[in-house]
Amino acid sequence: MSDKIRALIVDDEPLAREGLRMAVEPDSDFTIIGEAANGHEAVELITREHPELVFLDIQMPEMSGFDVLKALPSGKLPMIVFVTAYDSYAIRAFEVHAVDYVLKPLDPARFQMTLDRIKSDLKLKRDSQIGDRLAALLDALRRDEIKIDNESYLSRFVLKEGDRIYFVNADDVDWIEAADYYAQLHTGKKTHLIRETLNRLETQLDPSKFTRIHRSTIVNTSRIKELKRHFQSEFIVILDDGTHLKMSRSYRDNLASFLGEKE
Repeated sequence: MSDKIRALIVDDEPLAREGLRMAVEPDSDFTIIGEAANGHEAVELITREHPELVFLDIQMPEMSGFDVLKALPSGKLPMIVFVTAYDSYAIRAFEVHAVDYVLKPLDPARFQMTLDRIKSDLKLKRDSQIGDRLAALLDALRRDEIKIDNESYLSRFVLKEGDRIYFVNADDVDWIEAADYYAQLHTGKKTHLIRETLNRLETQLDPSKFTRIHRSTIVNTSRIKELKRHFQSEFIVILDDGTHLKMSRSYRDNLASFLGEKE
């Protein structure tokens, strides 16, 4: 092993890649040799560069982190640290196979523990054990024992405010609006800013509970009190607390059942 641990970052969100890089770079035992924005780039970079470590996002469009692992050629694999927003099924699966993971958004103390564990594993030359663990994981993946399914929908948000970390249950959120590369959660009279895009949140939230009604708005459907026609095919969505939200024509089908009752 070289003096520095050669690491690769794989995530489809630019801000997530930047966050991981900023978290890793202060540790002089690591060097970031590249970044991949999707699964196909990841397979190409891992095959060509042979990193010792890969921070691998699970939920990516077209090719998930698990798909990346299955596509890698046989032979010596890098150590994998999964990056996930899900804190239920994913953690159980990784712990069974003794593969490390970090949760989004990154917790600095927990992330440092991960880096220390990586250094310990690699410097003590436990490569054969790491290989055995990854082989067990790949075997389970190929038997379809580990999947992303409905159990993995986001059940709570992990929020940071200075040195404080707190949680907001997804069911307590009334609606969510886009704020550049962030999203603002509305819970009653309170608002919470989270470093996540609306596009990403739309894939993480249970579609039976949350639906997108505008390019900048996701709503908790259980909070919808009324729909009012606005101009031609557009509607105003009125929530229980009186909040008025515009539903654009392109997202009209997302609330088809509601519209069928109102028309």
